[in-house]
This record gives sequence, C-alpha cells and structure tokens, in this order.
Amino acid sequence: MNTSGGALPTAYDTTSLVAGNLHACAIATVSGTVGATYCWGGNGYGQVGNGVTTNQNLPVVVSGGLALVQLTAGAFHTCGLTATGTAYCWGRNTSGQLGDGTTTNSNVPVVAAGLTSGVKQVAAGYDYTCAVLDTGAVKCWGGNQEGQLGDGTTT
Repeated sequence: MNTSGGALPTAYDTTSLVAGNLHACAIATVSGTVGATYCWGGNGYGQVGNGVTTNQNLPVVVSGGLALVQLTAGAFHTCGLTATGTAYCWGRNTSGQLGDGTTTNSNVPVVAAGLTSGVKQVAAGYDYTCAVLDTGAVKCWGGNQEGQLGDGTTT
C-alpha cells in the first residue's frame, strides 16, 4: 500500500469521500475490509491529519492507523468514526470543534468529546461538529454563533 502520497492504492475501493473547504478525504477498503483513511489538499491547520501542516497535493494516510468507517469534513477540520463508535477529529480547533476540550489545533486525530464508544454518526459544519449516539441523542460541540449546537443559546 502506498503511504507516502499518490493515488489511492489500486487494490482498494474508495467507499467514502468527503470534502472540506480546501481538503478532501477518502476511506479505502479491500474485499469489504476497511483499510486506511487518506486525505489531501490544504493543510494549514492539520486537517489532512498526517502530523504536519504543509499542504498535501497527493493523498496521504491519516496518522494513527485508525480503521474509520465514516468521515465528515468541516471547513478546516475533519472527523471520522470507527466501527466501535469512537469519534476522532483533527485540524482547526479555534472554536472547540475537535471536541477534545481545548481550542488547540491538532494535525493528528484526537478523540472527540470523550466519545470513545456509542456513536452512530458524526457530522461537521464550518466550525462545529455533532454526533448521533446509539441512544438516539445528539451531542454537538464547537462554534455556536447562530445557535447551531441546538442547546438554546448562541454562546
């Protein structure tokens, strides 16, 4: 498997593709088995997730060896979900959209909002992220200027 950049490996099928403001990511699988997650494009905030903040003109593997089954991309951050329901995010974090309790950008995946299991879906907006839990509840974090967190506030 090519992990240094280039086209997605030809032995893999791309099963998920998302695009953010200046970057894109894809999940590659082979024979139904999840492979690596690849990202490319603008990377000034680490939204490609490969441990650096330089732009990546070719697909590169997201750090951490995570087997993600779902992806979502905000403007400058990316999130993914494992088959066991753990949510990870990486990239810009100026509004807390990565959900790690900080506002520090991360160029590698971090666990989002303490969600180590029980997540069915993640969705990213411009500077916020939401998750649907196994219980049916929705949990959102990050920017809330227009009430996008759904908690009745704009703070």
